[in-house]
Amino acid sequence: MPKVSVDIPEELLNDLDRHVGDDGKFVNRSDAVRASIRKTLDRLDEIDERHGRLETDADSGPVDANADSGPVDANAGPESADANPGSESADSKADGSGDGASDA
Repeated sequence: MPKVSVDIPEELLNDLDRHVGDDGKFVNRSDAVRASIRKTLDRLDEIDERHGRLETDADSGPVDANADSGPVDANAGPESADANPGSESADSKADGSGDGASDA
């Protein structure tokens, strides 16, 4: 599985950590981040569908009809993404972190 490194403000990371571990909903940070990404993508697909920007390919599922229209602001909720689909503020890069060993 590819690994991604993302800069996260300390306050957001502390909030995430409250949901991770023995008493939390997630086994580790990676599990929590994957679940959050899945949920966000599902919500963005719903918004795109409502606005006719998402087509369905019978073989592979949803296809973004405007895939080249630009990135979405990852710090905003789906409502903001719907209003401003061309802004970007997330910064990510590939590295070797997030294997779960130091995530909890």
